[in-house]
Amino acid sequence: MDVLGILDGVESHAAASGYFERVNGHEPKSAPTTGGLTAAVWIDSITPVLSSGLASTTGRLLVMVRLYSPLSDPEDAVDRDLMAATSALIGAYCGDFTLGGLVRQVDIRGAHGAALTARAGYLEQDSAVFRVFTISVPLIVNDLWEEAP
Repeated sequence: MDVLGILDGVESHAAASGYFERVNGHEPKSAPTTGGLTAAVWIDSITPVLSSGLASTTGRLLVMVRLYSPLSDPEDAVDRDLMAATSALIGAYCGDFTLGGLVRQVDIRGAHGAALTARAGYLEQDSAVFRVFTISVPLIVNDLWEEAP
């Protein structure tokens, strides 16, 4: 499995969108330092799926993409900016269904678990409050593990 290539594929959509001042390849332990939008990408879980072959097991990688916005006035603009960025990324993951051939599919509708989703919320980090959207990007990857006879 080309984990680095897969993460790069997910990150590259965020970077190419033009919405973010910074795109991190990890879940940050400290608050973003930019004044604009920040994206962070990391793998949340890896599980086998039922649609495997006879000699190998297919896997489901759940990649998280969290979008951070510092709170600012007018507050209405914060959600609008985050929603535009979220929609652009969901569109990119739907449009690049295989991440350039790195995965079998982005599991848009949840054939192998939860579907591609985005949830809004607030996150306090380092005494700062951020408005966030967290996108769950389920990826199905063929033949991750060989099965012993």
